[in-house]
Amino acid sequence: MSNVTSPQVASTGASAQAAALPILIALSFCHLLNDLMQSLIPALYPLLKEQFALDFTQIGIITLAFQITASLLQPTVGFITDKRPQPFSLAFGMCSTLLGLLLLSVADNYALILIAASLVGTGSAIFHPEASRVARMASGGMYGSAQAFFQVGGNLGQAVGPLLAAFIVLPRGQGAIAWVSLAALVAMMILTRIGLWYRARSVARKAGAHKSVQAHDLPKVRVLFLIGILMLLLFSKNVYSSSLTSFFTFYLIERFDITVKAAQIQLFIFMSSIAVGTLLGGALTDRIGRRPMIWISILGALPFTLMLPYADLFWTAVLTIIIGLLMASAFPAILVYAHELIPGRVGLVSGLFFGFAFGLGGLGAAGMGYIADFKGISFIYQLCSYLPALGIVAWFLPDLEKNRELT
Repeated sequence: MSNVTSPQVASTGASAQAAALPILIALSFCHLLNDLMQSLIPALYPLLKEQFALDFTQIGIITLAFQITASLLQPTVGFITDKRPQPFSLAFGMCSTLLGLLLLSVADNYALILIAASLVGTGSAIFHPEASRVARMASGGMYGSAQAFFQVGGNLGQAVGPLLAAFIVLPRGQGAIAWVSLAALVAMMILTRIGLWYRARSVARKAGAHKSVQAHDLPKVRVLFLIGILMLLLFSKNVYSSSLTSFFTFYLIERFDITVKAAQIQLFIFMSSIAVGTLLGGALTDRIGRRPMIWISILGALPFTLMLPYADLFWTAVLTIIIGLLMASAFPAILVYAHELIPGRVGLVSGLFFGFAFGLGGLGAAGMGYIADFKGISFIYQLCSYLPALGIVAWFLPDLEKNRELT
Protein backbone atom coordinates (compact mmCIF):
# COMPACT_ATOMS: atom_id res chain seq x y z
CA MET A 1 0.00 0.00 0.00
CA SER A 2 1.40 3.43 -0.88
CA ASN A 3 0.56 6.95 0.20
CA VAL A 4 0.52 9.86 -2.25
CA THR A 5 1.14 13.22 -0.61
CA SER A 6 0.34 16.53 -2.26
CA PRO A 7 2.96 19.33 -2.31
CA GLN A 8 0.75 21.43 -0.04
CA VAL A 9 0.49 18.70 2.58
CA ALA A 10 4.19 17.89 2.23
CA SER A 11 5.05 21.54 2.88
CA THR A 12 2.74 21.69 5.87
CA GLY A 13 4.14 18.40 7.14
CA ALA A 14 7.68 19.75 6.87
CA SER A 15 6.81 22.83 8.89
CA ALA A 16 4.98 20.72 11.46
CA GLN A 17 7.97 18.42 11.71
CA ALA A 18 10.22 21.44 12.31
CA ALA A 19 7.94 22.46 15.20
CA ALA A 20 7.69 18.93 16.58
CA LEU A 21 10.49 19.09 19.15
CA PRO A 22 9.34 22.39 20.74
CA ILE A 23 5.81 21.00 20.88
CA LEU A 24 6.99 17.79 22.55
CA ILE A 25 9.03 19.77 25.08
CA ALA A 26 6.10 22.07 25.86
CA LEU A 27 3.73 19.13 26.09
CA SER A 28 6.04 17.22 28.41
CA PHE A 29 6.45 20.29 30.62
CA CYS A 30 2.67 20.69 30.88
CA HIS A 31 2.42 17.00 31.72
CA LEU A 32 4.97 17.66 34.48
CA LEU A 33 2.82 20.48 35.89
CA ASN A 34 -0.38 18.43 35.51
CA ASP A 35 0.92 15.38 37.33
CA LEU A 36 2.79 17.47 39.91
CA MET A 37 -0.56 18.90 40.98
CA GLN A 38 -2.23 15.51 40.89
CA SER A 39 0.53 13.81 42.89
CA LEU A 40 0.01 16.36 45.61
CA ILE A 41 -3.14 14.47 46.65
CA PRO A 42 -1.49 11.19 47.77
CA ALA A 43 1.48 13.15 49.15
CA LEU A 44 -0.95 14.97 51.46
CA TYR A 45 -2.48 11.78 52.84
CA PRO A 46 -0.53 11.89 56.14
CA LEU A 47 -1.76 15.48 56.73
CA LEU A 48 -5.36 14.68 55.75
CA LYS A 49 -5.36 11.45 57.76
CA GLU A 50 -4.35 13.29 60.93
CA GLN A 51 -6.43 16.44 60.38
CA PHE A 52 -9.69 14.65 59.54
CA ALA A 53 -9.08 11.41 61.54
CA LEU A 54 -9.34 9.21 58.43
CA ASP A 55 -8.73 5.47 58.31
CA PHE A 56 -6.92 3.64 55.50
CA THR A 57 -10.20 2.76 53.77
CA GLN A 58 -11.13 6.45 53.55
CA ILE A 59 -7.64 7.25 52.24
CA GLY A 60 -8.11 4.64 49.53
CA ILE A 61 -11.51 6.11 48.62
CA ILE A 62 -9.90 9.53 48.04
CA THR A 63 -7.61 7.88 45.50
CA LEU A 64 -10.64 6.08 44.04
CA ALA A 65 -12.60 9.36 43.70
CA PHE A 66 -9.72 10.94 41.78
CA GLN A 67 -8.79 7.98 39.62
CA ILE A 68 -12.23 6.53 38.86
CA THR A 69 -13.32 9.93 37.52
CA ALA A 70 -10.37 9.95 35.17
CA SER A 71 -10.95 6.32 34.28
CA LEU A 72 -14.58 6.78 33.24
CA LEU A 73 -14.16 10.04 31.35
CA GLN A 74 -10.92 9.50 29.42
CA PRO A 75 -12.22 6.95 26.87
CA THR A 76 -15.29 9.15 26.30
CA VAL A 77 -13.11 12.21 25.70
CA GLY A 78 -10.91 10.20 23.33
CA PHE A 79 -13.89 8.82 21.40
CA ILE A 80 -15.38 12.29 20.91
CA THR A 81 -12.13 13.95 19.87
CA ASP A 82 -11.32 11.18 17.38
CA LYS A 83 -14.44 12.30 15.50
CA ARG A 84 -14.18 16.01 16.24
CA PRO A 85 -10.77 17.30 17.44
CA GLN A 86 -10.92 19.86 20.24
CA PRO A 87 -7.56 21.69 20.18
CA PHE A 88 -8.30 23.87 23.22
CA SER A 89 -9.71 21.11 25.39
CA LEU A 90 -6.21 20.73 26.89
CA ALA A 91 -6.40 24.19 28.47
CA PHE A 92 -10.02 23.58 29.52
CA GLY A 93 -9.06 20.40 31.34
CA MET A 94 -6.33 22.25 33.23
CA CYS A 95 -9.00 24.68 34.44
CA SER A 96 -10.80 21.79 36.17
CA THR A 97 -7.55 20.84 37.92
CA LEU A 98 -7.17 24.44 39.07
CA LEU A 99 -10.67 24.46 40.60
CA GLY A 100 -10.03 21.12 42.31
CA LEU A 101 -6.83 22.35 43.97
CA LEU A 102 -8.44 25.58 45.16
CA LEU A 103 -11.30 23.60 46.68
CA LEU A 104 -8.87 21.17 48.34
CA SER A 105 -7.02 24.09 49.94
CA VAL A 106 -10.18 25.20 51.78
CA ALA A 107 -12.05 21.89 52.23
CA ASP A 108 -13.20 21.46 55.82
CA ASN A 109 -14.88 18.05 55.57
CA TYR A 110 -14.39 14.66 53.91
CA ALA A 111 -17.11 15.20 51.28
CA LEU A 112 -15.43 18.35 49.94
CA ILE A 113 -12.12 16.49 49.76
CA LEU A 114 -13.76 13.85 47.58
CA ILE A 115 -15.30 16.52 45.30
CA ALA A 116 -11.93 18.27 44.98
CA ALA A 117 -10.23 14.99 44.11
CA SER A 118 -12.92 14.32 41.48
CA LEU A 119 -12.36 17.72 39.86
CA VAL A 120 -8.63 17.02 39.61
CA GLY A 121 -9.49 13.64 38.09
CA THR A 122 -11.74 15.33 35.53
CA GLY A 123 -8.89 17.61 34.50
CA SER A 124 -6.68 14.57 34.02
CA ALA A 125 -9.39 12.84 31.96
CA ILE A 126 -9.52 15.73 29.51
CA PHE A 127 -5.76 16.28 29.37
CA HIS A 128 -4.30 12.82 28.76
CA PRO A 129 -6.07 11.52 25.60
CA GLU A 130 -5.62 14.74 23.64
CA ALA A 131 -2.06 15.30 24.86
CA SER A 132 -1.16 11.75 23.83
CA ARG A 133 -2.60 12.42 20.37
CA VAL A 134 -0.54 15.60 20.00
CA ALA A 135 2.59 13.71 21.10
CA ARG A 136 2.00 11.12 18.37
CA MET A 137 1.39 13.87 15.80
CA ALA A 138 4.71 15.48 16.77
CA SER A 139 6.65 12.18 16.93
CA GLY A 140 8.10 12.12 13.42
CA GLY A 141 7.48 8.37 13.37
CA MET A 142 9.39 7.66 16.62
CA TYR A 143 6.20 6.76 18.43
CA GLY A 144 7.71 5.02 21.44
CA SER A 145 10.20 7.80 22.12
CA ALA A 146 7.56 10.52 21.69
CA GLN A 147 5.12 8.81 24.07
CA ALA A 148 7.93 8.25 26.57
CA PHE A 149 9.08 11.89 26.31
CA PHE A 150 5.51 13.02 26.92
CA GLN A 151 5.06 10.53 29.75
CA VAL A 152 8.35 11.34 31.48
CA GLY A 153 7.12 14.87 32.13
CA GLY A 154 4.25 13.37 34.10
CA ASN A 155 6.61 11.03 35.94
CA LEU A 156 8.84 13.94 36.94
CA GLY A 157 5.77 15.84 38.12
CA GLN A 158 4.72 12.87 40.23
CA ALA A 159 8.21 12.77 41.71
CA VAL A 160 8.28 16.48 42.57
CA GLY A 161 4.79 16.45 44.12
CA PRO A 162 5.85 14.63 47.31
CA LEU A 163 8.77 17.05 47.72
CA LEU A 164 6.41 20.02 47.46
CA ALA A 165 4.21 18.38 50.06
CA ALA A 166 7.14 17.61 52.38
CA PHE A 167 8.90 20.99 52.23
CA ILE A 168 6.12 23.50 51.41
CA VAL A 169 2.58 22.27 52.04
CA LEU A 170 2.99 20.03 55.12
CA PRO A 171 4.90 22.64 57.17
CA ARG A 172 2.44 25.43 56.23
CA GLY A 173 -0.80 23.49 56.29
CA GLN A 174 -3.70 22.79 53.95
CA GLY A 175 -4.07 26.40 52.73
CA ALA A 176 -0.66 26.27 51.04
CA ILE A 177 -2.17 24.02 48.36
CA ALA A 178 -3.62 27.17 46.76
CA TRP A 179 -0.12 28.37 45.85
CA VAL A 180 0.49 25.17 43.89
CA SER A 181 -2.56 25.97 41.76
CA LEU A 182 -0.50 28.75 40.12
CA ALA A 183 1.13 25.95 38.13
CA ALA A 184 -2.25 25.33 36.51
CA LEU A 185 -2.37 28.91 35.23
CA VAL A 186 1.07 28.55 33.66
CA ALA A 187 0.03 25.26 32.06
CA MET A 188 -3.18 26.78 30.67
CA MET A 189 -1.19 29.48 28.82
CA ILE A 190 1.22 26.96 27.31
CA LEU A 191 -1.57 24.55 26.36
CA THR A 192 -3.42 27.35 24.58
CA ARG A 193 -0.33 27.82 22.39
CA ILE A 194 -0.14 24.06 21.79
CA GLY A 195 -3.83 24.16 20.87
CA LEU A 196 -3.07 26.63 18.07
CA TRP A 197 -0.41 24.26 16.63
CA TYR A 198 -2.77 21.31 17.04
CA ARG A 199 -5.58 23.12 15.21
CA ALA A 200 -3.33 24.04 12.28
CA ARG A 201 -2.00 20.49 12.08
CA SER A 202 -5.51 19.01 12.18
CA VAL A 203 -6.63 21.27 9.32
CA ALA A 204 -3.61 20.23 7.25
CA ARG A 205 -4.25 16.52 7.85
CA LYS A 206 -7.90 16.93 6.87
CA ALA A 207 -6.96 18.86 3.71
CA GLY A 208 -4.61 16.05 2.72
CA ALA A 209 -7.26 13.41 3.37
CA HIS A 210 -4.64 11.53 5.40
CA LYS A 211 -5.63 7.98 6.25
CA SER A 212 -4.03 5.60 8.70
CA VAL A 213 -2.32 2.56 7.29
CA GLN A 214 -3.46 -0.75 8.72
CA ALA A 215 -0.55 -2.27 10.62
CA HIS A 216 -1.96 -5.82 10.62
CA ASP A 217 -4.65 -8.05 9.16
CA LEU A 218 -5.90 -9.51 12.45
CA PRO A 219 -9.63 -10.23 12.79
CA LYS A 220 -11.65 -7.99 15.10
CA VAL A 221 -12.17 -10.73 17.70
CA ARG A 222 -8.40 -11.27 17.93
CA VAL A 223 -7.82 -7.52 18.27
CA LEU A 224 -10.28 -7.37 21.19
CA PHE A 225 -8.56 -10.35 22.82
CA LEU A 226 -5.15 -8.67 22.49
CA ILE A 227 -6.52 -5.42 23.94
CA GLY A 228 -7.69 -7.51 26.90
CA ILE A 229 -4.17 -8.94 27.26
CA LEU A 230 -2.68 -5.44 27.28
CA MET A 231 -5.17 -4.37 29.94
CA LEU A 232 -4.26 -7.37 32.08
CA LEU A 233 -0.63 -6.31 31.81
CA LEU A 234 -1.62 -2.80 32.87
CA PHE A 235 -3.51 -4.34 35.80
CA SER A 236 -0.38 -6.05 37.10
CA LYS A 237 1.72 -2.91 36.61
CA ASN A 238 -0.65 -0.25 37.90
CA VAL A 239 -2.11 -2.00 40.91
CA TYR A 240 1.41 -2.73 42.15
CA SER A 241 2.52 0.85 41.42
CA SER A 242 -0.55 2.12 43.29
CA SER A 243 0.54 0.16 46.36
CA LEU A 244 3.74 2.22 46.35
CA THR A 245 2.35 5.64 45.47
CA SER A 246 -0.58 5.48 47.92
CA PHE A 247 0.82 3.59 50.91
CA PHE A 248 4.62 3.57 50.64
CA THR A 249 5.10 6.44 53.10
CA PHE A 250 2.91 4.68 55.68
CA TYR A 251 4.81 1.44 55.11
CA LEU A 252 8.19 3.10 55.65
CA ILE A 253 7.03 4.97 58.75
CA GLU A 254 5.47 1.89 60.31
CA ARG A 255 8.18 -0.62 59.48
CA PHE A 256 11.35 1.46 59.80
CA ASP A 257 10.14 4.20 62.20
CA ILE A 258 11.33 7.10 60.02
CA THR A 259 9.88 10.62 59.84
CA VAL A 260 7.20 11.72 57.36
CA LYS A 261 9.75 13.93 55.57
CA ALA A 262 12.22 11.05 55.23
CA ALA A 263 9.44 8.83 53.88
CA GLN A 264 8.47 11.51 51.33
CA ILE A 265 12.07 11.67 50.14
CA GLN A 266 12.05 7.89 49.64
CA LEU A 267 8.82 8.28 47.64
CA PHE A 268 10.53 10.97 45.55
CA ILE A 269 13.40 8.56 44.79
CA PHE A 270 10.91 5.90 43.65
CA MET A 271 9.02 8.41 41.48
CA SER A 272 12.29 9.59 39.94
CA SER A 273 13.16 6.03 38.97
CA ILE A 274 9.78 5.81 37.23
CA ALA A 275 10.64 8.92 35.20
CA VAL A 276 14.00 7.50 34.12
CA GLY A 277 12.44 4.10 33.37
CA THR A 278 9.78 5.67 31.16
CA LEU A 279 12.33 7.56 29.08
CA LEU A 280 14.57 4.50 28.68
CA GLY A 281 11.54 2.35 27.92
CA GLY A 282 10.45 4.60 25.07
CA ALA A 283 13.88 4.59 23.45
CA LEU A 284 14.24 0.81 23.86
CA THR A 285 10.72 0.26 22.51
CA ASP A 286 11.71 1.92 19.22
CA ARG A 287 14.98 -0.03 19.17
CA ILE A 288 14.08 -3.60 20.23
CA GLY A 289 10.32 -3.58 19.59
CA ARG A 290 7.09 -3.37 21.61
CA ARG A 291 6.68 -7.03 22.52
CA PRO A 292 10.21 -7.67 23.92
CA MET A 293 10.00 -4.46 25.93
CA ILE A 294 6.73 -5.56 27.53
CA TRP A 295 8.27 -8.92 28.46
CA ILE A 296 11.31 -7.32 30.07
CA SER A 297 9.44 -4.59 31.90
CA ILE A 298 6.73 -6.50 33.73
CA LEU A 299 7.92 -10.07 34.15
CA GLY A 300 11.47 -8.83 34.80
CA ALA A 301 10.30 -6.95 37.90
CA LEU A 302 9.01 -10.13 39.60
CA PRO A 303 12.21 -11.19 41.46
CA PHE A 304 12.58 -7.71 42.93
CA THR A 305 8.95 -7.32 44.04
CA LEU A 306 9.18 -10.72 45.77
CA MET A 307 12.26 -9.56 47.73
CA LEU A 308 10.90 -6.15 48.73
CA PRO A 309 8.72 -7.14 51.75
CA TYR A 310 11.71 -8.76 53.46
CA ALA A 311 14.37 -6.08 52.77
CA ASP A 312 15.86 -3.62 55.26
CA LEU A 313 15.63 0.15 54.73
CA PHE A 314 18.70 0.40 52.46
CA TRP A 315 17.70 -2.50 50.24
CA THR A 316 14.10 -1.29 50.20
CA ALA A 317 15.33 1.91 48.55
CA VAL A 318 17.49 -0.02 46.08
CA LEU A 319 14.73 -2.48 45.17
CA THR A 320 12.10 0.22 44.66
CA ILE A 321 14.46 2.01 42.25
CA ILE A 322 14.89 -1.19 40.20
CA ILE A 323 11.14 -1.91 40.30
CA GLY A 324 10.36 1.66 39.22
CA LEU A 325 12.82 1.51 36.32
CA LEU A 326 11.45 -1.80 35.04
CA MET A 327 7.71 -1.27 35.48
CA ALA A 328 7.67 2.28 34.12
CA SER A 329 9.38 1.19 30.91
CA ALA A 330 6.34 -0.92 30.01
CA PHE A 331 3.78 1.82 29.44
CA PRO A 332 5.16 3.43 26.23
CA ALA A 333 5.44 -0.05 24.66
CA ILE A 334 1.90 -1.03 25.73
CA LEU A 335 0.37 2.22 24.48
CA VAL A 336 2.14 2.20 21.09
CA TYR A 337 1.25 -1.49 20.63
CA ALA A 338 -2.41 -0.61 21.31
CA HIS A 339 -2.26 2.28 18.82
CA GLU A 340 -1.06 -0.17 16.17
CA LEU A 341 -3.81 -2.65 17.01
CA ILE A 342 -6.50 0.00 16.41
CA PRO A 343 -4.98 2.48 13.93
CA GLY A 344 -6.68 5.82 13.42
CA ARG A 345 -8.27 5.86 16.90
CA VAL A 346 -5.45 7.44 18.87
CA GLY A 347 -7.77 9.42 21.16
CA LEU A 348 -9.99 6.47 22.02
CA VAL A 349 -7.06 4.12 22.60
CA SER A 350 -5.10 6.67 24.64
CA GLY A 351 -8.18 7.55 26.68
CA LEU A 352 -8.98 3.90 27.24
CA PHE A 353 -5.48 2.99 28.39
CA PHE A 354 -4.76 6.13 30.43
CA GLY A 355 -8.26 5.87 31.90
CA PHE A 356 -7.93 2.16 32.59
CA ALA A 357 -4.57 2.83 34.25
CA PHE A 358 -6.12 5.47 36.52
CA GLY A 359 -9.14 3.30 37.30
CA LEU A 360 -7.01 0.31 38.19
CA GLY A 361 -4.89 2.46 40.46
CA GLY A 362 -7.98 3.83 42.18
CA LEU A 363 -9.67 0.46 42.65
CA GLY A 364 -6.39 -1.05 43.78
CA ALA A 365 -5.83 1.73 46.32
CA ALA A 366 -9.34 1.39 47.75
CA GLY A 367 -9.06 -2.40 47.98
CA MET A 368 -5.60 -2.28 49.51
CA GLY A 369 -6.68 0.35 52.02
CA TYR A 370 -9.49 -1.94 53.16
CA ILE A 371 -7.09 -4.89 53.49
CA ALA A 372 -4.51 -2.75 55.31
CA ASP A 373 -7.06 -1.81 57.98
CA PHE A 374 -7.48 -5.51 58.83
CA LYS A 375 -4.17 -7.16 57.92
CA GLY A 376 -1.67 -4.35 58.32
CA ILE A 377 0.25 -2.29 55.78
CA SER A 378 3.13 -4.77 55.46
CA PHE A 379 0.77 -7.50 54.28
CA ILE A 380 -0.11 -5.36 51.25
CA TYR A 381 3.43 -5.61 49.89
CA GLN A 382 3.56 -9.36 50.45
CA LEU A 383 0.26 -9.77 48.58
CA CYS A 384 1.11 -7.46 45.67
CA SER A 385 4.60 -8.89 45.16
CA TYR A 386 3.14 -11.64 42.94
CA LEU A 387 1.35 -9.27 40.53
CA PRO A 388 4.23 -8.99 38.00
CA ALA A 389 3.89 -12.75 37.39
CA LEU A 390 0.93 -11.81 35.18
CA GLY A 391 3.53 -10.55 32.69
CA ILE A 392 3.63 -14.12 31.36
CA VAL A 393 0.48 -13.34 29.31
CA ALA A 394 2.67 -11.20 27.00
CA TRP A 395 3.40 -14.54 25.31
CA PHE A 396 0.01 -14.18 23.53
CA LEU A 397 1.00 -10.91 21.85
CA PRO A 398 2.05 -11.29 18.19
CA ASP A 399 5.00 -9.31 16.87
CA LEU A 400 3.16 -6.68 14.81
CA GLU A 401 6.38 -5.08 13.59
CA LYS A 402 7.68 -8.39 12.20
CA ASN A 403 4.31 -9.11 10.59
CA ARG A 404 4.32 -5.67 8.97
CA GLU A 405 7.82 -6.24 7.56
CA LEU A 406 6.73 -9.55 6.04
CA THR A 407 3.79 -7.90 4.34
